[in-house]
Amino acid sequence: MKKSLIALAVLAASGAAMAQSSVTLFGIVDAAYQRVDGDGNGNINRLVSGSNATSRLGFRGVEDLGGGLKASFHLEGALAVDDGTSTGFNFQRRSTVSVHGNFGEVRLGRDYTPLFNNLVAYDVFGTVGVGNSNNLNLTKGVFGVVSATGIRTSNAISYLLPSNLGGFYGQATYAFGEQASNVAAPAHKNDGNLFGLRAGYANGPLNVSFAYGDVKLKAAGDYTTYNLGASYDLNVVKLFANYGREELGTIATRGKAKNDSYILGLTAPVGPGTIKASYVHVNQNNIAGNNDAGLLAVGYVYDLSKRTAVYGTYARVDNKSGSTLYNNGRATTEAGGNTNGLEVGVRHSF
Repeated sequence: MKKSLIALAVLAASGAAMAQSSVTLFGIVDAAYQRVDGDGNGNINRLVSGSNATSRLGFRGVEDLGGGLKASFHLEGALAVDDGTSTGFNFQRRSTVSVHGNFGEVRLGRDYTPLFNNLVAYDVFGTVGVGNSNNLNLTKGVFGVVSATGIRTSNAISYLLPSNLGGFYGQATYAFGEQASNVAAPAHKNDGNLFGLRAGYANGPLNVSFAYGDVKLKAAGDYTTYNLGASYDLNVVKLFANYGREELGTIATRGKAKNDSYILGLTAPVGPGTIKASYVHVNQNNIAGNNDAGLLAVGYVYDLSKRTAVYGTYARVDNKSGSTLYNNGRATTEAGGNTNGLEVGVRHSF
């Protein structure tokens, strides 16, 4: 009898310990037919992965350490549904470990930049597919340098505010470029170091936030950028707006360069799905002639269930002057030409 009681006590203690720790497998499988036409360069038809939501596979877990303290991890990798990811699987979408409690969260590893979090929150197409703002290089950096608005950054230490601040939220990130202290000129030991900051307020129908980022670039001058976004839910329609600016420090050949971007969007529930529409504009002030580009997109997501949806999107880019910003699907356009994109796909999450 005593042995049985001891065994039951051990099993109960083990169950309690397991209840305090959990690991979840999750993912999204998304594929679409896509056609892109570029003026002067023909068209391309293809099957693409992740046009409504990026296809992915991941693992996340959390352990309750007691006293309000928790430890967690998040490992997430991209999947190419169209070809099965021929280059192999990795966790470059996100790989972090965290400690969090009443003080907030300290997170280490590869993660989204604060500026990207502030961009994707106000892009109704989620920076994927033919209609997303990233097609105008908003997260890639129009200057073709390491971007503080880049989607992710490696070697990062982040602090996130706790969620009990009455709607206020925030994130600060510092990422190391990992240059040696004696690196040869023209490089510098601080090259590639990134600092990012995001702060916002969400309460009821309103969400508004600001983000700033800076990357040290000794040879080209510091790269700084910021964006301000807001959304407001009117129930029948939800409105989105975002303004961003990127600046590249002094360069002898062209001085200080600046680019501006704007996003206006809306979503509206229609039947069992959602209509999406947005307009994105980029003003390339760094190039003579102000070569601008605008992207107009409209789409519909039809929910078959809580986890499965079919969708369609049409987008058109108008490149002004000599601009060739848009090159999605490899169907690049001639200088000043236009590009049209159409896609129809299915998304399933688990």
